[in-house]
Amino acid sequence: MSKIEMRAVYAEELKKLMQKDQNVVVIDADLAKANGTWALRNDFPDRAIDVGVAEQNMMGIAAGLASYGFKPYINSFAPFSTRRICDQITLSGCYAKQNVKIIGSDPGISAELNGGTHMGLEDIGVIRSIPDIVIFEPVDTIQFRKAMPVIYDYDGVVYIRMFRKIIEDVFTEDYEFDLFKADKIKDGKDVSIFASGIMVQESIRALEILKNEGVDAELINIHTIKPIDKDAILQSVAKTKCAVTCENHNIIGGLFSAVSEVLIQNAPTPVLPIGINDTFGEVGKMPYLKNLYKLNAQDIVNKCLEVIKLK
Repeated sequence: MSKIEMRAVYAEELKKLMQKDQNVVVIDADLAKANGTWALRNDFPDRAIDVGVAEQNMMGIAAGLASYGFKPYINSFAPFSTRRICDQITLSGCYAKQNVKIIGSDPGISAELNGGTHMGLEDIGVIRSIPDIVIFEPVDTIQFRKAMPVIYDYDGVVYIRMFRKIIEDVFTEDYEFDLFKADKIKDGKDVSIFASGIMVQESIRALEILKNEGVDAELINIHTIKPIDKDAILQSVAKTKCAVTCENHNIIGGLFSAVSEVLIQNAPTPVLPIGINDTFGEVGKMPYLKNLYKLNAQDIVNKCLEVIKLK
């Protein structure tokens, strides 16, 4: 288990970038304390801006700054940094080809006690159809540290779907990150599990249960949902002939949709989803919400056993 919160890693890595490059700017919409960026205004008072509860304005300011060569990072909870500002991301960001990084924290059920209004269960689906946008979801703090400099080097709009708090490590320090290549966590031959975000840890727990069931599952972490690593998907299902997707998101528009699009066009394959079944969120702690929406390891196992029968 990592001993540092994801938001603390984000703030540390962002501070390094701000020290390195005077054009890096952080913009918050009244959630600097919640998202971990509050202390940056002490170190960089001229480059840490709070616009208040005005997320659309935040994106507009960021795009304007980017047009003058600045490199803005804008921050809010996942639904407020995507669905609330979708038009500004589309026109001021992607259409205008500006270099803006968007951080959406507490995605999906990780919003917990903030409830349905704050749960980004559809954030990927809202913005995935926008041309040229990159959508990235770090699985742990190690991957996030490796990703931050790579994303800084990328010229364009990137949406980072960031779990805020402490999360179990998946990778070790020798892990090598590629923004546009998925990570094979475990090789297997019976079923492909394509997972993202917090569902990677849950899928790892499912692997052991599946092993006891006599099932040799392959697990791939799809950290970048757009553009998705088509080769990783196709190479995996060429062996297994079936797949399950696992996401902390509505099954409409997210990872399940993205993987299904790849398969239906290239290699029609049975694929079943683990995710939120087209409903809104509600107040609750993570264990309760995982049970409610069937996002636990045993649910993944059940879905794998089901899809294997469809081969």
